[in-house]
Amino acid sequence: MIALEPHVVAGARAAGLGAIADKVAAGERLSLDDGATLYRTPELHVVGALAGAVREHLHGDRTYFNVNQHVNYTNLCNKLCRFCAFQRLPGQDGAYVMSPEEVGDKIRAHLHEPVTEVHMVAGVWPKLEYGYYLDILRAVKAARPDIHVKAFTMVELDQIAKTAKRPLAEVLPELVEAGLDSCPGGGAEVFADRVHQEGYKLKQSGDAWLETARTVHRAGLRTNCTMLHGHVETIEERVDHLDRLRRLQDETGGFQTYIPLSFHPQNTEWAHLPGPTAVDELREIAVARLLLDNVPHVKAYWILMELGMAQLCLSYGADDVDGTVVEERIYHDAGATTPQRTPRDELIEAIEDAGRVPVERDTLYNVVWSADEPAAAPT
Repeated sequence: MIALEPHVVAGARAAGLGAIADKVAAGERLSLDDGATLYRTPELHVVGALAGAVREHLHGDRTYFNVNQHVNYTNLCNKLCRFCAFQRLPGQDGAYVMSPEEVGDKIRAHLHEPVTEVHMVAGVWPKLEYGYYLDILRAVKAARPDIHVKAFTMVELDQIAKTAKRPLAEVLPELVEAGLDSCPGGGAEVFADRVHQEGYKLKQSGDAWLETARTVHRAGLRTNCTMLHGHVETIEERVDHLDRLRRLQDETGGFQTYIPLSFHPQNTEWAHLPGPTAVDELREIAVARLLLDNVPHVKAYWILMELGMAQLCLSYGADDVDGTVVEERIYHDAGATTPQRTPRDELIEAIEDAGRVPVERDTLYNVVWSADEPAAAPT
């Protein structure tokens, strides 16, 4: 049972969302029709209040962050996604591939900071040899042996297995031995075949993404999951995407965090599209928290929005704001104007200013430090 304040119940009934509120209070799973209703209702504050109640039932006022570092090891990519401003082909201005030594140098440059995670994703380039991926994992671990390596989207893993000419289930133990600890959730975009064909037809299909994630989870690795929203997808396609994530989670339990990813149109083939608004950002967080009843965490990824917007999302169902980041190239190439990094103390202050309790976590949500126990704060 989830306790709903009387004014939330009254507001839901007045907005025509009483039946959904009853399901939320009873801890019952919402249907696809319920999801579409939550997307379409103009009463966003009611949707947010319901999602906030679920968030507080699960996590109270705790809000998670980590001290992390991004490494985008190459922007070479043959998928030619219409929404992407990061990708390059060889010879184009700005095209690059980091050597394993350069990846290690990126890690060593921040040894003076209490970084616990490297988030390592990039373009998909078939000419990179299988050994390259093992070498960049080893380079990270050699530079900082205790760091958690969260690397390779399902799309990257699909290519790595093809490069190795072996099934992914056989390749994963070798990646783990080289240093892989978990995987991020990007590359899912929207699972609908229509959107796939219109925007990223060279990328693996939605079914293939889910099957890759299934294989990763069966290998004992945790992952995140995402949806890229605010382009050409319909409400029904968003709900279907969330439901397919939910069904795989029922099966494997391998997703630990859901992150709605905002489409940034600048410098892409879809630059004529307006992209999502602040209201859209809030709704995506709230609807996800209500539909994804089996995914523990929902993240307001501050790098895609102003930090103040991430603070507001904490009242609409989010319980995580991501981390310090250090350097991020994929969204900034698409016109993101947020800072490249936010210091640890500023994240703590932002969370506290939002009326929440900051909790520094590691990648797997083990507590590193909590404002409830400040004496243990790392330096």
